Amino acid sequence: MSRTTSSPEIRELAQRLVAYEATGEGPGGTDLPAEFRVVEKLRQPLSRLTGVAGFRILLVRALTLAKAQAPGLIATQVKPDGSLDGFGDSGNRTHAPEAGAMLIAELLGLLVAFVGEAFTLSLVLDVWPGFPVPGYGTLEEKRS
Repeated sequence: MSRTTSSPEIRELAQRLVAYEATGEGPGGTDLPAEFRVVEKLRQPLSRLTGVAGFRILLVRALTLAKAQAPGLIATQVKPDGSLDGFGDSGNRTHAPEAGAMLIAELLGLLVAFVGEAFTLSLVLDVWPGFPVPGYGTLEEKRS
């Protein structure tokens, strides 16, 4: 039985999302890592879809799977509101960016397993309209 839900393609997508977010504008006056911002940006639409408790359950499962592969996430916890604790703290930068990308990959992998690839990619393009997805283009191209 696999200890991960993410395929190599989903892991690559997660890494590309982190890189894309890192080049964008972060929240003003904060020093939050791009991986944290990606999870936060996914939290709102997924909480609308599944409720806060549903999103929290997905993120807890993704974090559990990611911790098995990225021990740098061991201090990271999911708060009752679905936000991460111990991940973006300036005093806790021992995790490598790959650990954050692994968490995102597991979250995306769970979404693909539950709602399918097309819906997951649609959600990603809704949150990051200019994000290029190989074989899918961007949301702006689809609207043209």
